[in-house]
Amino acid sequence: MTIIELPFRATTAQACEWLAQQTGTPWTLARLIENGVTPYVWLDYDADYPELFGDANGGYPAPIFFEGDTRRLAAGSDDVLITITKDAYKIATQLKPPGFRRALHELRFLKKDLERLAGKLKREAEPVKIAAAMESQTGINQEQVLIAFAALVKMDLEQALGGGGGIFGDDGARVKGSAKKGKNKALWNPVTLALGLNDAYRVPLPYLKRAFNAHDFLHPWAAQWNHTLALLGK
Repeated sequence: MTIIELPFRATTAQACEWLAQQTGTPWTLARLIENGVTPYVWLDYDADYPELFGDANGGYPAPIFFEGDTRRLAAGSDDVLITITKDAYKIATQLKPPGFRRALHELRFLKKDLERLAGKLKREAEPVKIAAAMESQTGINQEQVLIAFAALVKMDLEQALGGGGGIFGDDGARVKGSAKKGKNKALWNPVTLALGLNDAYRVPLPYLKRAFNAHDFLHPWAAQWNHTLALLGK
């Protein structure tokens, strides 16, 4: 099967076949999930869950993002179990036990997510000068740090960044010299920041890996992130 163009919502088989064409390597459901691609299932309107559907009385595509649910899929489950999803208004919702069960063939993957992943993998496949990347004086700004990492920690990350310190001592994750024009102008090395969040605040590495896959502004740092993890044996 040759897929010239992905449908808006691709089946697992279509997603894997298309990515295999783009990367030259085989793909599976487990690999899709490990690379941070969110699976969806279509939920038809259920009168027992009116708050879940809101005005979407015909149903809507529900994301499967809870780690327990995706880990079960990646491990080779026979069906789909959804215990936490987002409602039609994209607000996270925990379902009444035991949750929703659906058949594996009902899984769908968004075209935009697959294209983003393919682009990221192609960039990572290009020769990367790791030393130059580590010496780079560029970084991400406070707004981007909060978008990528604030939900992963219990501390007030915005307040910590606003203090202008490096968070992890001295300059820490802050790019040296970037705050000379003001604390709100400071830039942050996302790789150093992520490693610090894992070490000091016990943020799980899978959550951090997913962040580097999920945000376009972190894609230029993905190669350095993966290289650093490899050096650390993680």
